[in-house]
Amino acid sequence: MIFSTFLLAAKQATDAPAQKGGILQSLGMFLPFILIIVVMYFFTIRPQKKREKELKAKLERMKPGDKVMSIGGIVGRVANISGDEVTIYSGVASTMLTFKKNAISTVISGDEDADSDKDSKKSKKESKKELKEADAKDSDSSSEKDAD
Repeated sequence: MIFSTFLLAAKQATDAPAQKGGILQSLGMFLPFILIIVVMYFFTIRPQKKREKELKAKLERMKPGDKVMSIGGIVGRVANISGDEVTIYSGVASTMLTFKKNAISTVISGDEDADSDKDSKKSKKESKKELKEADAKDSDSSSEKDAD
């Protein structure tokens, strides 16, 4: 359909070269297509590139202790970063998982996490200690259930 429109415009331009406003008329035919491409750029391509740029910047600023989510939906805290690999601990038993940086879809830095928890003013060390204690309690209670 688009091709036929282009052919029609080309035919009209060659049939009546002396016609007044021929170029403007053929340009007017292409204007909707140009407008659609511009709208697509501003509503789809540009925001996607902006999100990719922000994620790349967050991945570069990522540090141990930050909360992350993988593309598979696994949530955990960063334990170690080496090159293009990120090791996170997740779950009750603090299971260590290693991912490529490209597999991280969301980074919630420790600063953003602290802003959302304004009521608690504990240091990161105390928070980690409490997390490990809670994990130990959970593993103790699960081992007691297994013993029953």
